[in-house]
Amino acid sequence: MTEAIAPLEEVAGIDAARFQAEIVTAARPVVLRGWVEAWPAVAAGREGTAAAAAYLDRFDCGAPAEAFVGPPAIRGRFFWDDDISGFNFERRPGAFGSIVAAIAGIGDRQDAPAVYVGSAPVAQVLPGFDRENRLGLLPPPLEDGRIWIGNESAVSAHFDESDNVACVVAGRRRFTLFPPEQVANLYVGPLDFTMAGQPASMVDLREPDLSAHPRFRDALAAAATAELGPGDAIYIPALWWHGVEALDRFNILVNYWWRDAAPDAGAGMEVLAHGILGLAALPPAHRRAWRAMFDHYVFREGGDPAAHLPPERRGILGAPSPDLRRKIRRFLQQMLGTRL
Repeated sequence: MTEAIAPLEEVAGIDAARFQAEIVTAARPVVLRGWVEAWPAVAAGREGTAAAAAYLDRFDCGAPAEAFVGPPAIRGRFFWDDDISGFNFERRPGAFGSIVAAIAGIGDRQDAPAVYVGSAPVAQVLPGFDRENRLGLLPPPLEDGRIWIGNESAVSAHFDESDNVACVVAGRRRFTLFPPEQVANLYVGPLDFTMAGQPASMVDLREPDLSAHPRFRDALAAAATAELGPGDAIYIPALWWHGVEALDRFNILVNYWWRDAAPDAGAGMEVLAHGILGLAALPPAHRRAWRAMFDHYVFREGGDPAAHLPPERRGILGAPSPDLRRKIRRFLQQMLGTRL
C-alpha cells in the first residue's frame, strides 16, 4: 500500500478502571502496548514457533475445530472467488491440536498453503490457558477469550457488533482501522454471503485498486494503523472496520468480545436486514420520512420519545427489561407472521 496512513493512538499506564472510564466510554481505538507482555504464552511466543506450539500443547484436550485452508496462490488472503459465488479456500474440520501442529510444521516452505483456525473458544480447546494468561481489563465473566492461529494472512476489513480487545501472543500483526462512517468508501461485499459471518470490504488492503475502488482513498484518509508484536494489545470499539494482516509464518492472537447490552437483546444486523426489506426500495421522500422516525424512536436524537406518556401506557417504548424484550419479540412475530 503506497498511501500514508496515520498511526493509531497508543496509551500506557492504565488500569481496568481507566480503561472503562476513558477508553471504552469514548469508543476510541487504541494500542495497549505491552499490556500482556507478562503472559507465559507470550514468553513462549517470543522464543519461536516450536516453543509457542509446545506451550499450547500443554493445554490441548483434543477438542474439534475448523481450519480455513487456501492454496499458495491466494497469498493468505481468505476471500471470495472471482465471481463471488464461493470462496477461495476450504473449511476443513479436525482436532485443534493437530491443526496447530500442522501450521507450526509449515515453516518457510515457499509452496506453503494458507492455513488458520479462527475464533476457537479458549475454554473449550485449551482448558486452563486462561488461568495462566489473564487479560485483567474486564470483569471475569467477560474474559472469555477466543484464539486465532495461522501463518501469513490478510483478513479484509470487517466489523464486529461487540467491543474487542485483541492480544498478540506470537508473530506480528498489522491492524488498519476505519471509523464506522467510512462504510460507503469500503466497497462492502454481500451482507448475507460472507467468509466468516461478518460483512467484509472487497478492497485488498495490501494492494488496493483505486481505479476500481476510487472512494477507498477517502477511507484511507480517515484510517489509522498499528503494528503489534508479542505482548501488545489493541482495543477496537464495536462497529469499527478493521483489516488484520498476520505478518509472520506462525501467529497466535487471543481476543475478547463483549457487548454493553442485555444477553437477550437483538442484534443490529437483524434490524439492518429488516430495514433493507421494508425501507430500502421506498421512494426517496418515504425513506427520508422513515429516517426521521428512526432518529426519533431508535436513535433518540430528541430524548425519550415516550416521555409524555404515562409509564404504564408506553408499550414497546417502556423501560428496558426482560419482559419488555419478550413483548417486543411477540409484537415482531405478530407483524411478520403473515409475511413469512
